[in-house]
Amino acid sequence: MKKIMIVGGGSAGWMTAATLIKFFPNKEITVIESPNVPTVGVGESTIFQIREWLRSLEIDTEDFIKHTDASYKLSIKFTDFYKKGESFHYPFGQPDFKDNANGFNDWWYKKFLIPDTPNSDFADCMFPQMGYVNNNTYDKKIPSAYHFDATKFGLWLKDRFCLPRGVKYIQEDIKDIQTDDNGIVSLNNHKADLYIDCTGFKSMLLGGALKEEFESLEDLLPNNSAWATRMPYKNKEKELVPYTNCTAIQNGWVWNIPLWSRVGTGYVYSDKFISDEDALEQFKDYLGRDNIENLQEFRNIKMRVGVHKRLWVKNVVAIGLSAGFIEPLESNGLFSVHEFVHILVRNLQREENVSEFDRANFNFNCKMIFYNFAEFVASHYALSHRADTHYWRQNLNKDWSKEISNQLPTLKKGFLDLVNRRSFAYEYDNSGYACIAAGMHFSPTDIPSILKYNEEGIEEFKEDWFRITHMLDQKKHLWDREAKKADKLYKVISQHYENSNT
Repeated sequence: MKKIMIVGGGSAGWMTAATLIKFFPNKEITVIESPNVPTVGVGESTIFQIREWLRSLEIDTEDFIKHTDASYKLSIKFTDFYKKGESFHYPFGQPDFKDNANGFNDWWYKKFLIPDTPNSDFADCMFPQMGYVNNNTYDKKIPSAYHFDATKFGLWLKDRFCLPRGVKYIQEDIKDIQTDDNGIVSLNNHKADLYIDCTGFKSMLLGGALKEEFESLEDLLPNNSAWATRMPYKNKEKELVPYTNCTAIQNGWVWNIPLWSRVGTGYVYSDKFISDEDALEQFKDYLGRDNIENLQEFRNIKMRVGVHKRLWVKNVVAIGLSAGFIEPLESNGLFSVHEFVHILVRNLQREENVSEFDRANFNFNCKMIFYNFAEFVASHYALSHRADTHYWRQNLNKDWSKEISNQLPTLKKGFLDLVNRRSFAYEYDNSGYACIAAGMHFSPTDIPSILKYNEEGIEEFKEDWFRITHMLDQKKHLWDREAKKADKLYKVISQHYENSNT
């Protein structure tokens, strides 16, 4: 396999090209991109694995930051998801269990002892980086991801990484696709050994030319639309925060992503519950009419939620939106791109012909990642107790039995793990699910269970809980003091741009 053609540019196309040319410099890598098809341009919030991808490609992060309008991201904040008036964080990195006796459960013992402890306190007591989140400071030693302009990111990869390393570039509309029993024969008379579909929701090659079946997930994740816009800062030093904020409103949720020069924001909703026109009015009300009077553009995006049955069929591989899509509540869009590409690279290591086993291996691993993430995103809705609108009441009364019985084709347990651990293990060991469960008041243990399975009485346990509570508060205050010594996020990021024209 010597010639690989990537159809479509944008973030997915150029991330794919960058990865392939890095690890296969002797292969002919070509990107063919239509000059008349705009990119979706969202996907501006990432999770910490983006740093692993950048590191694997030995990308100059300083150059990347300056040319993509980037800022640092340490956490995702969820506001009003459980009920109005409550918020919690899911921070990146590992929890600090030093001196903990019971892992995550130590915090639940604190909650039992002091019931009015806000559920947002969970992340503060378990993750050192929350000190920086709460103080709006930054230190390079802590785990972080990025907020950045997705359109600028794709162009930067193209001009600063891909083309200088020999990636060929063709600008033209795809008007002629020739196929046979082995897959794609040619595109506009351009031939390759492997074609990578990065054509977005259209899925021109995998879904179009090869007609691969699409597995909808709208029953699990009904949000299928979004309004998106860009907001200027009023006070950048205060508004530039190290986290993405996701706020639940009447018929979905609103993202707020602080980049260096502006804020990206959008409203994700289901058009089964509200019309596009009414959703736009709700979004404008949320933003504040006075704040948007000078905004020029509100873009409506229609999302196809689900994934193709197979992502590598014959000589076609789908990456990005053409493969599948999960609503962006956990910033998974670009994550699936770089993870799928790395799996593709692993399956192209042998220089001979691609076998059906290679394709099956790729499909299995990518589908596992996809469905695991889909279940994780769905848990944010499954654990919610909001009932103030028809949208949230429908979610509250939704039949989750399929997910709980683990019928989705995943290897990780997802919903079943939440239920089993609450019923039998009495503890969570996955940071993601633990943070969401804590924010949603879904304790893995409780006082009746403690009394049922232990010979000691509640008073004896309370002695331990006092000690645990003291220890957690000490750690939290220590992290807070350390974070206060660090530079403000605005100062740190501004230094990247001082000598830049970006």
